[in-house]
Amino acid sequence: MAKILALDQGTTSSRAIVFDEALNPVGFGQREFPQHFPAPGWVEHDPEHIWSTTVATAREAISNARTIAADIAAVGISNQRETCVVWDRKSGRPIHRAIVWQDRRTADVCQKLKDEGCEPGVIAKTGLLLDPYFSATKIAWLLDNISGARAAADKGQLAFGTIDSFLIWRLTGGKVHATDATNASRTLLFDIRKGEWDDELLRLFRVPRGLLPEVRDCSADFGAMVPTILGAALPIRGVAGDQQAATIGQACFSPGMMKATYGTGCFALLNTGAQPIVSSNRLLTTIAYQLRGQRTYALEGAIFIAGAAVQWLRDGLGIITSASQSGDLASKSDPAQRVYLVPAFVGLGAPYWEPHARGALFGMTRATSAAELARAALESVCYQTRDLTEAMRRDWASTGDMVLRVDGGMVASDWTMQCLADILDAPVDRPTVLETTAMGAAWLAGQHTGVLPGMGGFSELWKLNTRFTPKIDAGERESRYADWQRAVRSAIAFAKE
Repeated sequence: MAKILALDQGTTSSRAIVFDEALNPVGFGQREFPQHFPAPGWVEHDPEHIWSTTVATAREAISNARTIAADIAAVGISNQRETCVVWDRKSGRPIHRAIVWQDRRTADVCQKLKDEGCEPGVIAKTGLLLDPYFSATKIAWLLDNISGARAAADKGQLAFGTIDSFLIWRLTGGKVHATDATNASRTLLFDIRKGEWDDELLRLFRVPRGLLPEVRDCSADFGAMVPTILGAALPIRGVAGDQQAATIGQACFSPGMMKATYGTGCFALLNTGAQPIVSSNRLLTTIAYQLRGQRTYALEGAIFIAGAAVQWLRDGLGIITSASQSGDLASKSDPAQRVYLVPAFVGLGAPYWEPHARGALFGMTRATSAAELARAALESVCYQTRDLTEAMRRDWASTGDMVLRVDGGMVASDWTMQCLADILDAPVDRPTVLETTAMGAAWLAGQHTGVLPGMGGFSELWKLNTRFTPKIDAGERESRYADWQRAVRSAIAFAKE
């Protein structure tokens, strides 16, 4: 039976999963790698660590699946987005550590471009905001700060890539320099309507075109692995950035379908179909996937603190010893107490975009206990999700029913998922297989090689574990959400004063 290998290269670890023809995970490998913080606000990864852990986990997953490389029909890659690497084309060696998506070293450059009035034009072409989160200013920093880099780039001696491109280059022995449309759409250099690198943006960010990879469909021929890596010349046939891969893995193929991934933060994507929707609420417009040359777009919103709120309960307050205890503790809270946590520990993300806001607790009394704090932390994630969905509805002008498909570590908590359904006034679907990012990459590769079915068949393979439906009445829901909004306004006002 043919199998698919998914390489899921994340921010803190590299993972690999082998899936069978029914997209059941049958082999798994994971390795963490070091994080480097050379200065305040700077975050870097050693590309060699990324490479070595990727290869090691692939071998581990194949071994754990009790199979051999010759039985792998295709390989799919999902990756941390926006993190960038520049390497020497001849030696294949990076000129510097990778600059991670979380890195803020180019904030002043972005602010200068905003002050010069560049942001509207950038948004119009890329769907993104002028922010150091994205790749373009990171590339320019590397060229300007590594000795000889800009001159070498101008001579065509260097290559740029997000992590998918770097892995493809290494896996194919330097034969393929390519990326997919989803990763390209996160660089600030790609016109998401035309589907091509944009010369005006390249000039604005001072990035030579010769650095850039070729942009292909998410499901396409990305070359074959060097046989000595895993034992066979495995074809690489699927690539997508991690949040888009999760959207695919959740089979969100129809406009109006939405997924939210709850990790340290939360990323929510709403499929908006064949036309990009310009946000009026500071959401991002991005490519959800590109198949057979046809692009499907999404609105994306980011919550900075989701699972991190639970980590705060554990590590900061010490009121739980493991994240899994948070739901049980919250279930013991007094529902009559209205305690609200605004978890703006690193500012507020979409749709507020208030970087200077800080965390605040509202509504505490002498009767407030650890249980109420746990409830407030978990509810804050649900309220923030509603903030995103309300903004998406306004942007998309949709009045239809919404179903949210969820994944990530937090969704294991039944209490939290029921709360989410109650606050959203919408069903929340938790799938049987929670490895949706890897599954999306696997499907892209498998359907290209004919091992897995197309969209319709894949949608049928998606299996529901639990559907959580709203249980509280409308008056209670709206009263609680109004109090949340009041708390957020107060936290923002405090920071501004």
